[in-house]
Amino acid sequence: MDISIIIPSYNRLWSLPKAISSCHETALNIEVIVIDDGSTDGTWNWLAKQQNIVALRQDNMGKDWAVNKGFSIAKGKYIRFLDSDDWLLPGSSLSLFTLSEKNQLDIACAGYQLFDEQEQFIKEISWTICDDFLAQQLGECESSHYSAYLFKKEFIQAIPHRQEFGALDDRQFVIEAALNQPKTDFIPMPTLAHRVHQKQRLQNATGLQISANHLAQLTIYKRSIARLSTKGILTQRYKNAVCNTLWHLSHWIAKTHLADGREVYDWVYELNPNFKPTENLGIARLYKHFGFTMSEKLLKLRR
Repeated sequence: MDISIIIPSYNRLWSLPKAISSCHETALNIEVIVIDDGSTDGTWNWLAKQQNIVALRQDNMGKDWAVNKGFSIAKGKYIRFLDSDDWLLPGSSLSLFTLSEKNQLDIACAGYQLFDEQEQFIKEISWTICDDFLAQQLGECESSHYSAYLFKKEFIQAIPHRQEFGALDDRQFVIEAALNQPKTDFIPMPTLAHRVHQKQRLQNATGLQISANHLAQLTIYKRSIARLSTKGILTQRYKNAVCNTLWHLSHWIAKTHLADGREVYDWVYELNPNFKPTENLGIARLYKHFGFTMSEKLLKLRR
């Protein structure tokens, strides 16, 4: 088996057929594994009638349990992960597979395209060329969508999708893979169509979910920094890359938890005393003039 494509799905019968149909490429031996996470919209009845897929069902336990269940039975040499509201672009798996086989890669990368709810093209996010995959994943530059990647199964065998990171599970997964120093390369073409919509999904967080996502993101970077330090490879470049994310995160956290946001902000300048953001420059000027705490209080009054 060349590639296993793992698709977790919960109440996505409106988009799942397109996701599945995008996976089959005649030039490769591909298995499509779909895990129904306790859907109530008829997904399982529809899957039972389909051919050329492996269908599994579980109680509504969440995406990560579903993905790990699919991975446990996957037979492919390589793995692709696909959300059931997205689809793969034609020829993309073959291109990623060919590159991986030629260069004996652990992870083959690419850019992706954005589409709206009516499947109208929005824009393309090309792969950003970077000479350090880990720095890229930590935040030095754009790192694409992990469903645009092809992973060697043997390389990610010991890296599960982790439930505790919620909507940030794929970010944790890729950073954890990057920490293991994979051999990577990229193809200069998009491989994924990512659909932007307002229907139910982990990324469309509200209320407490927003705070949970912020905590998950902070935890990811704390663990990454700690692991790099333990391994003796916490370079200033990696510190700088993390600061690009943490600086913005401090502002988001401060909207609801000012003291915690201040702690993150202070940590940024412990990691890089000379850090200067390249985005949200208006907020940066407020911080410089009034300080972080006063600026966030002023911003809260304005909101």
